[in-house]
Amino acid sequence: MADPPHGADGRAVGRAVGRALDREIWRLALPAFLALVAEPLFLLADAAIVGHLGTEPLAGLGVAAAVLQTVVGICVFLAYGTTASVARLLGAGDRRAALAQGIDGVWLAVVLGVLVTLVGVAATGPLVGLLGADAAVAEPATTYLRIAFLGTTPLLVMLATTGVLRGLQDTRTPLVVAVGGNALNIVLNLLLVYGVGSFDGMGIAGSALGSVLAQLASAAVLVAVVVRGARAEGAPLSPDLAGIRAAARSGVALVIRTVTLRAALLLTTYAVVLGAHGDQSVSVATHQLAFTIWSFLAFALDAIAIAAQAITGRYLGAGDREGTRAVTGRMVRWGAYGGVVSGALLAATSPLLGPLFSGDDRVHDLLVPVLLVVASGQPLAGVVFVLDGVLIGAGDGTYLAWAGLAVLAVYAPVVLAVGALDGGVVLVWVALAAVLMGARFVVLVLRARGDAWLRTGRP
Repeated sequence: MADPPHGADGRAVGRAVGRALDREIWRLALPAFLALVAEPLFLLADAAIVGHLGTEPLAGLGVAAAVLQTVVGICVFLAYGTTASVARLLGAGDRRAALAQGIDGVWLAVVLGVLVTLVGVAATGPLVGLLGADAAVAEPATTYLRIAFLGTTPLLVMLATTGVLRGLQDTRTPLVVAVGGNALNIVLNLLLVYGVGSFDGMGIAGSALGSVLAQLASAAVLVAVVVRGARAEGAPLSPDLAGIRAAARSGVALVIRTVTLRAALLLTTYAVVLGAHGDQSVSVATHQLAFTIWSFLAFALDAIAIAAQAITGRYLGAGDREGTRAVTGRMVRWGAYGGVVSGALLAATSPLLGPLFSGDDRVHDLLVPVLLVVASGQPLAGVVFVLDGVLIGAGDGTYLAWAGLAVLAVYAPVVLAVGALDGGVVLVWVALAAVLMGARFVVLVLRARGDAWLRTGRP
């Protein structure tokens, strides 16, 4: 065996390897970044359009969005788990099995979507009531949420099919669909909310309906792409009960991980309502805008995490532990860089963002300090999202579930105390940026430094 390169030659080889890893990361991350940025534009567009109906409808959208994002977010394992398992099978050289597993995930999404829709429509009122909104906010929230629940099945199918494509190392197709779906969503929202010609418009109900129709169209396109790929490989398209059950079982740990995170975010909204000073609608509307912008940035930073899921799964499926370590280090570095850049941009533009979404000067004034808090936490968030993606791609869901429970146990009493002591929306966001994200950083870094998550082979 030849001696390993050293000195100048060794550094040159190291740089070449690093550049190759960077190219692989960005081949997946850049389209994922653009797609993930397009996804929260569904909510940004809704916020901008509904915000000009008034402060109460905007606050109602905030409450409805918190519930809907929680319900749908719990099922994000349909994307994450599918990405990891499909990527592992691809790395092991079995593309047909990878697509078959992906189809099982799509059928699971259909089953869960129908169940969530039926329960959600029936329980819309009580779900809104759980967040403690007053009557002026609860009415538009209930109207929006009851219609938006009709889009649950297409949303979950979009998650599953996107996971299949990411596992196959294709992030370009979800990008095209996300951009097209978002453009359709904006057009439909404008037409249905404000009307055109003799059509007077439906107000906030039109915003919900426009989003549902756009989600349905996007899901149909993604299903067609996955079905075409499955047929090309001879993978079965019919429901496989054993495969669906296996997909559901493998997703349990990721569901727990997601439930703990969503519970933390719901508690954040509850703390804002609890500690609102003066007009509740101003605090809740400000929180909704801040949360929408934070989600937008989170999705942007999550692009490298999406690449991490696909690359980690493929490397471990091929048995390459050393390569997994190397690419993880590069992705963590890029995550930190992305957090610094996004934080700086948000801090610089924070005074300009309020008027884009609301005509209320009180909301504008309160939003600026909240966004400065969000900006300060972006570098930490960049590392957290990447390591989360690495461990999901490695199939380390059990650890993520226990870690999520530990983080929630730390965060819940802090944020509830801030709300109970009338800390206001700014201090609530300080708790989110420092305590929630800080605790997640600790548990993820501790795990990544060890070797227990580096399990190779098929899922």
